[in-house]
Amino acid sequence: MKAVLFDIDGTILTEEPLIMLFLPQVYDKLSRKLGISKDEARERFLSEILGRRDSYDWHDWNFFFKLFDLDLKYEELLERYPHKLQVYPDTIPTLEWLRDTGYKLGIVTSGPKYQRLKLKLTGLLDYFDVVITRDDVNAIKPEPKIFLYTIERLGVEPGEAVMVGDSLSQDVYGAKSVGMTAVWINRNGDRGYNMADYEIRTLYELRKILGGER
Repeated sequence: MKAVLFDIDGTILTEEPLIMLFLPQVYDKLSRKLGISKDEARERFLSEILGRRDSYDWHDWNFFFKLFDLDLKYEELLERYPHKLQVYPDTIPTLEWLRDTGYKLGIVTSGPKYQRLKLKLTGLLDYFDVVITRDDVNAIKPEPKIFLYTIERLGVEPGEAVMVGDSLSQDVYGAKSVGMTAVWINRNGDRGYNMADYEIRTLYELRKILGGER
């Protein structure tokens, strides 16, 4: 193996604390705008999100802000509350080991270009040789195009690359469909259906998969 690719959210960091912070703001703004209760506003907003799950639009908070004509921008929320982005404790030690061992490192994300800002604010951006978002290729995982473009940028073949992600439908299926090795990081102990080549609970386990040293 020559390259290791990562998903972002749920894999190397979590934005959940930030989401829990701004969603009440969304419900409040929406309830006042539409003249409905906050509970009704919550139902309307979340039903739109759930109804578009895994679609191209689903991966962009700004799409939903615009859909409801709310004066919010996700980039501004990121810059206002960077401390609400939490890097998992196994992320930086693993990235440093991979980089020191000589692996090329990449990001493959279905999110829009603000994903780079997320990496920058958390101090993770410089660990990666390439960062590919949906906006770079007009495609989302599991479409082959986004994976193939990333490994082309890294100068490796599919069989020389490992994809690490928390989504079976996007990361694991997408990687395997183009001939990459798929590693499912299952931080919550969910049922895995034996789809991935490897299943791990922490990123530290990548050392065992990759054989320690090259």
